[in-house]
Amino acid sequence: MIILASNSPRRRELLQMAGYKFMVSASHCDETSKFTDPENMTMEIAMKKAYATFYSDKDDIIIGADTVVVCDGKALGKPQDKEQAADMLRMLSGKTHSVYTGVCLLRNGESECFCSKTDVTFYQLDESTIDWYVNTNEPMDKAGAYGIQG
Repeated sequence: MIILASNSPRRRELLQMAGYKFMVSASHCDETSKFTDPENMTMEIAMKKAYATFYSDKDDIIIGADTVVVCDGKALGKPQDKEQAADMLRMLSGKTHSVYTGVCLLRNGESECFCSKTDVTFYQLDESTIDWYVNTNEPMDKAGAYGIQG
């Protein structure tokens, strides 16, 4: 069985689109990292999520993942409130930033972790667009206060 250690609707959608049968068992673990570089930070947190997830069979494959957005050298996680979400979007507006996603695959106590980096360029956002988007509540559970699919 494949177990996704995440409540992310986008991660569920990606696995479904790929044709995998899986179950969701989101872990609740400490999402801090001893690392400051985004590659190792996201892989460490992905590993924590995978190891904190319940599984019943040693052949289960657990997928843990974590994403961070980095702009101007600053790591942006999930916003705490609408004001912080708007601030993040203002920071990203008109700039190119990097999105790092760390993944950990865990099976039978052994793990394999990797990280992917994507550069994203935002058009200049005006205040009315930022206000509208923030008020959809979509930014509230996403690193950098946005989802590329949204």
